[in-house]
Amino acid sequence: MGAVMNAVDNRRNVAAVVVTFNRLEKLKKVLASLESQTFLPKALIIVDNASTDGTADYLHEYQDAFPLEGKVELRIVTLPENVGGAGGFSAGMREGYRMGFDYVWIFDDDGYPEPDALEKLLGGYEQATQALSPDIPFACSLIKYIDGTISEMNNPVPTWDWGRLRAMGLRDLVLINQASFVSVLIPRWVMEAYGLPYKEYFIWFDDAEYTLRITRDCPGVQVLDSVVVHDMGENKGVNFSMINEKNAWKFAYGIRNQGSYRLHHKSLVHYLLFCAQVWYAMRSGGVDKKLRRQMYGKMIEAIRFNPSIDYPQL
Repeated sequence: MGAVMNAVDNRRNVAAVVVTFNRLEKLKKVLASLESQTFLPKALIIVDNASTDGTADYLHEYQDAFPLEGKVELRIVTLPENVGGAGGFSAGMREGYRMGFDYVWIFDDDGYPEPDALEKLLGGYEQATQALSPDIPFACSLIKYIDGTISEMNNPVPTWDWGRLRAMGLRDLVLINQASFVSVLIPRWVMEAYGLPYKEYFIWFDDAEYTLRITRDCPGVQVLDSVVVHDMGENKGVNFSMINEKNAWKFAYGIRNQGSYRLHHKSLVHYLLFCAQVWYAMRSGGVDKKLRRQMYGKMIEAIRFNPSIDYPQL
């Protein structure tokens, strides 16, 4: 614990970035979790994605009676329209960069960090950079479901040598290539070198693309003793056999975004294999034919959908 505390004491400014849309009651729990951190961020940036459930009124009250006044700088960014999680994270990270912070700690409005989550995350990141490389581009937490089991949809993708740091005696650190935006610590230099997440993705695959982008030269790290609870609906992963009328809008973004990534950032073969994977999963899962046609349209849309990297500016 002493080594972790020393590492944290030596760290510089961290801005926590929370993106919210119409989840007021969960947002309140997130804010309470942040207020209870053993190592407080220097700033809290709340990005309101044009919520319509009373979030704006609550945030005005929260700002007037901010419980961490004098300890943490509060910044509320109210967007004129809902630009999705991708747009919200891009806006929040840009604001953290503009404010001059050395790190942004990003998570969604249904992720509740345990009291020592940031302290452990910073300490683990410091240990990893000292032991392996200063080029480690991010650190993420271990994400659990509300019942204490692992969150199925938030498992990071490990590297082939995932246990390298463990073999060096750092047992709570695992090397990874891909993670979700539920508790990710990103240094300032990464935003300068690799830009921001694609805001045009709106939702789904924005976190996968971004973490894959920034790990091209060096892997990231998962800090296993930094824990965040993800209060999502059902604790199960997602695949294209699960498409139905209720969730089709999300899968539509996911297929377009992932198809675009496979084609424009991998190869035509990767794109075609992805399309075949989606086709087979929908067919074997008995997805309604009307919905299948909608998804085929998104595969085609991906051909011309290729956003440019957006870099933060002071």
